[in-house]
Amino acid sequence: MAEQAKEDKKVQLSEGKITDEALEELRSRVGSKFRIDPFHTLVCRDTIRHFVDGVGDVNPLYRDAEYAAKTRYGKLVAPPSWLYSVFPTWVPQGLQGVHAFHSGNDWTFYKPLLEGDTITPELTFTHFDDKKSQFAGRIIIVYYDDNFFNQHGELVANAKAWSVRAERSAAQEKAKYGDIKLPHPWAEDELRDIEEQVLAAEMRGAEVRYWEDVSVGEELKPLVIGPLGVTDIIAWCIGSAPVKLKALGAALRDYRRHPAWAFRDPLTSAMEPNYAVHYSIDAAKQAGLPFPYDVGAQRNQWVIQHMTNWMGDEGWLKKCYAKYTKFVYLSDVLWLRGKVTKKFTDEDGEYCVEIETTTKNQRGEEVMPGRSTVVLPSREKKTWPVAARL
Repeated sequence: MAEQAKEDKKVQLSEGKITDEALEELRSRVGSKFRIDPFHTLVCRDTIRHFVDGVGDVNPLYRDAEYAAKTRYGKLVAPPSWLYSVFPTWVPQGLQGVHAFHSGNDWTFYKPLLEGDTITPELTFTHFDDKKSQFAGRIIIVYYDDNFFNQHGELVANAKAWSVRAERSAAQEKAKYGDIKLPHPWAEDELRDIEEQVLAAEMRGAEVRYWEDVSVGEELKPLVIGPLGVTDIIAWCIGSAPVKLKALGAALRDYRRHPAWAFRDPLTSAMEPNYAVHYSIDAAKQAGLPFPYDVGAQRNQWVIQHMTNWMGDEGWLKKCYAKYTKFVYLSDVLWLRGKVTKKFTDEDGEYCVEIETTTKNQRGEEVMPGRSTVVLPSREKKTWPVAARL
């Protein structure tokens, strides 16, 4: 009987409401700088390796000290997306029990992340919008402005971030995505073909890509991701989980202080964080989704990886904008594509390429439109990206 009772129980995430009182309290925080307790602060061999392992990036610039020493950087360097392992550019503040979905970033990168650097983050809550949606009715879109500084006080990057706050009960009731067949019913021959596409990813590396050799209309070779699995989420957590997943007594102490952060799993009786929506079917359903889904920062990182693969060691990713328009579920496959839309010289005299990026899943849905700006060396002018001149 006890076992049957346990089977009848369901995961129950805390249920919050978007009320005028809650919004007034949120409004009182606008303009505030929040204290950030980073996951990583030191750019070192271990934190770089854990991050690139966690995102599946095999670029030797980030892994091989001997290789990196022969590049313009002269030492190991972290990918620009490593900053997500400092903190994910947003915080789920206010509106207790109202679910938060990271929904996009607009990055500008100024300085490389070199082995030995120490990074300090700063976050400002700038504003929020009150909207209506088909997903959960009333939603709140919360906006942040983030700066990352190195040990010299230099600004290494800025990120504009936004997240959607939605009532879990409303999202469950509307069940907007309830008709999607999940997990995706892949055939074995389809999976073998996808795996070959994954392994065929381009990595420019030490072969310099010059600005003069790029043409408007040129298409980048796709970066293929997936099928996305539970271990991909676990690996992300190990290398870049600023949510600071904790275990046993350390976690329980947090949950006693913040009961809305966790739920009791009816199967194991263990306390689990709300972050489990990314790997627990029952938790995801409580957030109004039919299946566990990817982490927003994880997805944006794939765009950054696509750009750094294409530009090579001597290029510089200056800007990267990505907006998450649909959920990416476990078992999904993504095709990241890019097309050169513009070549220009910017206000700093740098030779730039603008790339329109798209990300589509196996259902043909656009899940992450965006655009990036890459600075390339000029063969004719004998110039190199300013940020990489060390």
